[in-house]
Amino acid sequence: MTLVNTKKMFEIAYKQNFAIGAFNINNMEIFQGILEAAVEESSPVIIAISLGAWKYAGIEYLKSLIENGSEQHPDIPMAMHLDHGDSFESCKKAVDAGFTSVMIDASKEPFEKNIEITKRVVEYAHEYNVTVEAELGQLGGVEEHVVGVSHEDISKFLTNPDQAVEFVEKTNCDSLAIACGTSHGAYKFKSEPKLAFDVIENTAAKLPGVPLVMHGSSNVPVEFKDLINKYGGKMPDAMGVPDKAVTQAAKLSICKINIDTDLRMAMTAKIREVFATKPEVFDPRKYLGPGRAAIKEQVKHKINILGSSDKAEICN
Repeated sequence: MTLVNTKKMFEIAYKQNFAIGAFNINNMEIFQGILEAAVEESSPVIIAISLGAWKYAGIEYLKSLIENGSEQHPDIPMAMHLDHGDSFESCKKAVDAGFTSVMIDASKEPFEKNIEITKRVVEYAHEYNVTVEAELGQLGGVEEHVVGVSHEDISKFLTNPDQAVEFVEKTNCDSLAIACGTSHGAYKFKSEPKLAFDVIENTAAKLPGVPLVMHGSSNVPVEFKDLINKYGGKMPDAMGVPDKAVTQAAKLSICKINIDTDLRMAMTAKIREVFATKPEVFDPRKYLGPGRAAIKEQVKHKINILGSSDKAEICN
């Protein structure tokens, strides 16, 4: 099966109340871990590439990995998605490069400007059967070039459901990322966050049939944080979004949930462990391999809490 856009998988996810994971990649081992998990769980999957990953690895390299994985596993619906495109130009470049899904994030712009930029991306992308995700409202935290509002101000920048209706009607975007109390990056919250499920429910009620997206949803697993710190790291205490909250959101019209930080932590923890406990190792396969295995297990866990396990066939 060739790479697909997100239209059909979101339609099924919306009707059956589950979400599909969008997992960020930067290299071969991360992609392999994600793909192996998706295959074992028989789950549709969205492979996300940020602008930072594009610059780091090169799009032809990453695209070749994804296309090869899709060809080897034609039973797994797989989309190649641009994560947080920051302009019309970056989204156009992704469409031209063969992405099947793009996100335009103009959420920092004034409402009307966000509409203008998003609409332009939608019009171009739809010519090539590429689906478009947009964003309304602002998250907290920092991840790569995406700098959110302070954690203290998150509640002030939640998505306005009434604005969301106008935004979707004027832009014709295929899915909408909303701000509902989550935060980018590893240093999220000092105590368990309270997601604004009322924002999710109200937005979903006003936009029936429209797939919603939740960013900043990593759990920041304490076991990885402790392992990183045990072997020389300096990650401060922080809390991510609890698994139970992610599962609840996946049943409320949230059809796509982004996961990046937890995968970074899994790989880093295992690499640090190998370096510390086996200092004689210099073969990259012997430390990247355990990192890949940790990513695979983490993605399998995420697939299960999102509810997309065994959904590959119906999304084909």
